[in-house]
Order: sequence, then C-alpha cells, then structure tokens
Amino acid sequence: MDLLILGIGELVTPKGSAAQAGRAQRELVVLRNAYVAIRGGRIAAIGQGRCPSFSGPVLDCAGRCVTPGLVDPHTHAVFAGNRVQEFLARARGEKYTGGGIFTTVRATRAASEEELVQLAKPRLLRMLAQGVTTVEVKSGYGLSLADELKILRAIRRLSETLPMALVPTFMGAHAFPPEVGRDEYVRLLVEEMLPVVAKDGLARFCDVFCDRGFYTVEEARRILEAARRLGLGLKVHADELAYVGAAELAADLRATSAEHLLHVSEEGIQALARGGTVAVLLPGTAFLLDEPYPPARRLIEAGVPVALGTDFNPGSCPLASLPFIMSLAVLKLGMTAEEVLTAVTLNAAASLNLAQEIGSVEAGKRADLVVWDVRAFEEIPYWMGQNLVWAVIKDGSLVIFPPDK
Repeated sequence: MDLLILGIGELVTPKGSAAQAGRAQRELVVLRNAYVAIRGGRIAAIGQGRCPSFSGPVLDCAGRCVTPGLVDPHTHAVFAGNRVQEFLARARGEKYTGGGIFTTVRATRAASEEELVQLAKPRLLRMLAQGVTTVEVKSGYGLSLADELKILRAIRRLSETLPMALVPTFMGAHAFPPEVGRDEYVRLLVEEMLPVVAKDGLARFCDVFCDRGFYTVEEARRILEAARRLGLGLKVHADELAYVGAAELAADLRATSAEHLLHVSEEGIQALARGGTVAVLLPGTAFLLDEPYPPARRLIEAGVPVALGTDFNPGSCPLASLPFIMSLAVLKLGMTAEEVLTAVTLNAAASLNLAQEIGSVEAGKRADLVVWDVRAFEEIPYWMGQNLVWAVIKDGSLVIFPPDK
C-alpha cells in the first residue's frame, strides 16, 4: 500500500476528474526523470528529479515509461462455452447477425456460478497482465432472472478475489429469450429483474442493446427509465448494427455512455456532445466483423468525449487486449496517441463514473499505474500485438511484478 516509484523516464497522464473532450482529450502532462510516492494505496506526491525521503519499498523503473492503469469500460467477460465455428463461418464470408448470442446463452445457463467464476478468472488475469486495472463486466448471457443473477454473483465473487476492480453492469436486455414473448420479457425486466438486481446491489449500471433486430428505442427507454428510478447508472449499446436513433436516446436520458456507435447519425453525435455522454468506441468489433469503424474523428471534433474498450465477448469480439485496441484506434480511427491514452484511462474511467478516483496520475487518486518496457508512451500502440507491461500497481500494491523481481 506504500511504495515509492522512481527512475521514471517518462510519466504520462491526462489531468482532471472528468471526461476530456475535443482538444482537451489530447492534452497530457509529461514529466521526465519523475517519481511517484504512494501512501495508503493513494498517490501522495508526484515530482521530477530528486525524490523526497521515503520509508518503505522502492521500485526503480530504470528509465521506463509510466501511465495510469488502463480502464476497459466495455466487456462481456463472464460466459461459458465458445463460438469458434461462428468465427470460422464469418471468415468464410457469412454475415454477423447477433443470432449466435443464444449459443452462449445455452452454455452459460448450463454452467454453475462456480464454473463461471473459474472460467472468467484467467481471462481477467490476462487483461491485468496487459495493464488493465479496472474492467466493466456486463451480464446478458442468462436472459432469465435466475441466470442473470448467477452471472452478476459470479462478477461479485471475482471482484472480491482478483487484484483488479470490476464494475458490474446488468444487461438482461441483451436479446429476447426464445421461451418468453417480447412484451412479457420487457415487463419481466422492468417489474421483476431490475428491482432484484438493484435491491441486492449486484450492478452499478443497466445497459440495453438498442439496435436493429434487438430492443427498439421505445423498449429501451422504458427499461432504462425504470433502472434510473432504482438508482442505477445508464448505458446504451447504441447503433452498432444499424442506425435506429439509440445515440439520441442515450443523450436524452443523460446516459453515462453510449457504446459502439458504428452507425451513429450526425444528429446523434451533436446530441451526445450537448449531453456530455461518453462515447465508448469498440474498434475490435468492427475489425473482427469487417464493418465500418466508428467515426472517432467526427465525435472528437464535435466535442464528444471518446473512450475505448475491447468489447471482449465470445461472439463478435473474442479479443481481450486493450493495448491492441489502442493500436487499432491510431491506425483505423485516426486518433492521435495522446487521444488514445486519454481514451483508455481518464475518459474510460468517466464512462464508469470513476474519474474522481482513477484514470490519471494525480495526488489523492488511487494509485493505479502501469510501468511499460518502453521509453516513450507513443511506443505502446506502435509495438502492435506485444505485451509491453513491465509492472502493474493496483491501489498501491504491485500486482504484476517486474520480470527480475
């Protein structure tokens, strides 16, 4: 919980306790020959040159680069089974429709809570090893009260045992279960499932898949308004497969985030900018589905704060590497390295209502940091597909140790 990190060749961080938009998204603080002093799991002091006297363990970075811990604001990491055959079919040219969700629903329903915990644990630890210290995890592969609660309880157990922070999101509105009529399932979500989830404190957010073939804007509004009355934050899977006006809905409801946005309209972009909703972009999904990439430049230039996530899931995006997403964002979304770093730290934290606590290296914030085996932060997206993490600190404790320790 107490640690002095010195010998930092380059300390790079966004600044502030709110999402950064427009030009501010690329404004970073860069300190060379820096140190960070940690007390009680929080950042006590930051500086350059000679560090103050410190009694406690010391980590010498020997000129390496340090950034805030990465935040993955959109995953579906708790599930059973896989969809390898669907992956191979898409490689042969078959179009993704979202129907494969039910393959995962069947496997997840058949798994016990303990099995879900054991399956998810190594996935999340692999993310930690790549510098991710906070992860949002959605339910949504149960589509019944008992199975959704089972997934959320598994997320809670994982958060109690893993050396990383998990943010649970209830996404019972991921698809419509075949055994229940559409109207009846929406009623179940609003009148039975959401009240239990909120009462038991199993989720911080509610998310709805508002898209072609899934939940309409009217259905999504009903579910999200019920969630808000119960004290849950709001998220929207918005305009991924087609334009349906989901971004406008997210802005109208003042949702914390609108996610995907591959087919967002210009009106939707302007609405998000006015409402301050964070756009969580998921270029890994577009990459794997061979779909158009989300319009990151239009969003940034309109003043929408942009975050980046993996969308790690067994169907449309079996990709759990946030550093690889950083590379895609530079190469395919036209984002600068500075914008990308803010997108996976402070803006991602803001999309989870955590920017007051994490997302930047500043005195008073939680001491979540990554030491990268590079000299400059621009190398992180440049060295594609390589794990450049040298050490990870979560709440002031080393959780991924340097190779020589």
